[in-house]
Amino acid sequence: MDDTERTVLRRQALRVGGATLFGIVGLPNGIGTGAAALKRTAQEDDGDTQEETLVASSGEVDIGVDESVETWLYEEQFPGPELRVGEGETLRISLENGLPEETTIHWHGVPVPNPMDGVPDVTQEPVSSDETFEYEYEASPAGTYVYHSHVGLQLDRGLYGPLIVEEESTHVEYDREYTLQLDDHLGKEPALDSIEAPPGGGDGMGPSGGPGGDGNRRGPSDGNGRDGGRGPDNGMGPGGDGMGPGRNDDGTGPGDGMGPGDGMGPGNGMVPSDGMGPGTQMMSQRPPYEGLLVNGRLPSDPPVFEVEEGERVRLRFINPSSATTYRVGVGGHSLTVTHADGRPVEPVEVDSFVMSMGERYDAILEADSPGEWIIAADPVVGDEDPAEARLQYADAAGDGAANRPQFAGDELEYGDLAALEPLELDGEPDRTFNFTLSGGMMSGADTDAWTIDGEVYPDADPLEISEGDHVRVRMVNRSPAIHPMHLHGHFFQVGDAVKDTVLVAPHGDQVTFDFRADNPGDWLFHCHNVYHLERGMARVFEYE
Repeated sequence: MDDTERTVLRRQALRVGGATLFGIVGLPNGIGTGAAALKRTAQEDDGDTQEETLVASSGEVDIGVDESVETWLYEEQFPGPELRVGEGETLRISLENGLPEETTIHWHGVPVPNPMDGVPDVTQEPVSSDETFEYEYEASPAGTYVYHSHVGLQLDRGLYGPLIVEEESTHVEYDREYTLQLDDHLGKEPALDSIEAPPGGGDGMGPSGGPGGDGNRRGPSDGNGRDGGRGPDNGMGPGGDGMGPGRNDDGTGPGDGMGPGDGMGPGNGMVPSDGMGPGTQMMSQRPPYEGLLVNGRLPSDPPVFEVEEGERVRLRFINPSSATTYRVGVGGHSLTVTHADGRPVEPVEVDSFVMSMGERYDAILEADSPGEWIIAADPVVGDEDPAEARLQYADAAGDGAANRPQFAGDELEYGDLAALEPLELDGEPDRTFNFTLSGGMMSGADTDAWTIDGEVYPDADPLEISEGDHVRVRMVNRSPAIHPMHLHGHFFQVGDAVKDTVLVAPHGDQVTFDFRADNPGDWLFHCHNVYHLERGMARVFEYE
């Protein structure tokens, strides 16, 4: 295939990828999207503004062979329709709330203006039943994002969909693309009492204390202002080389010379002995899920992604799950990761990667192994069957026989990721925050709370920053649970990667990230496990 043919095919792929947005019909159920494409008409204001309406309502959808579920939907689709917009264009979305309770939409990963961020009682009043709210913002930068409700546990009802901001030019060539959304299927109304309260005690940490239990938010130290050691090699990578305490006792003074996010990231392969595999105490910390989905489909009737031998296929992986972290791989193929949380990175070839709630990875697959193969997403914690899709070559038999990935090769680490556009963060930080992530009695808070430094949102002190500040956030996880920590309104630098969500593994993992305070407002910082969020694991960065 020559370059001209490749360019034409890529443009065709982009149009197909936006099928649910632009009204293309005729895609069979299970092909590409994993759900029937409903006809919608794009409403365009002018060449620089794209207008859409998203109606939130309840309805019944098919998710597998002879399996349907009553859930909440955007535009009568599950997941919601894929929104595609060119980088720099204005996106105007009218949310019409046809649900029996209040709702909002959050544009996860996009640094929108603060009033457009969709956080109830922080950036907007929630939208009441039968009311409409209009979101408008510049779609920038390009990348793979996700939109979802930010009210209560509504995300676990299925209120989410992909948002793709298309780049004018890309640093990798490809012939076609597919979007894959991984989700956990509850099958009934979500409820906080469906999971156990955080476990009490453990890990030698005093109430409200920092990693060493000294109660003053200081980082781990060997007495000389140096880091007391790397976090355990627990499969998501150790955290903080050279991470000493801030200069002020409250942890908010200028830092001590640690560069942006040294030494963290998905590590050497998570195994059950890390406290995160099937059968661990954290099993009771997840709702009773009935299965795992790719694009709203159970493994009994998985979506099928068709390819031709010789093609380069861009796969956009999104994890909008409420409480599930996955290990992802493709049978018979390696993956070249090209973007992390929408931001371009130096391409890195791996056999698999771990993706927690709120994270996104784009990867190029070289279609060089004809047949039919399974794209698998195994739960890191949980005993559900893996979420599955099928990669099917044009000449494959289509008889259902397919091979799974073995997860025996190279697994992505955060340290493998090098941003092509790193943040401008030279010099010492202006503000440093040292946080302990914990829960239950170990946090000194209510026994059913998950906390950041012993404080429970919404009754937590604000984190004050000023426009232009270089801000450093250092975290240690003193709980037995995975915490994917997400910052609204900003990208941050963790190691050499630029992201908006980072996994902090259990049992002492340490992660540091830095960001520039360049988007004034009040911005939520929270665990993206919605059950942890609802039990208090959030704080708000407030611009002074």
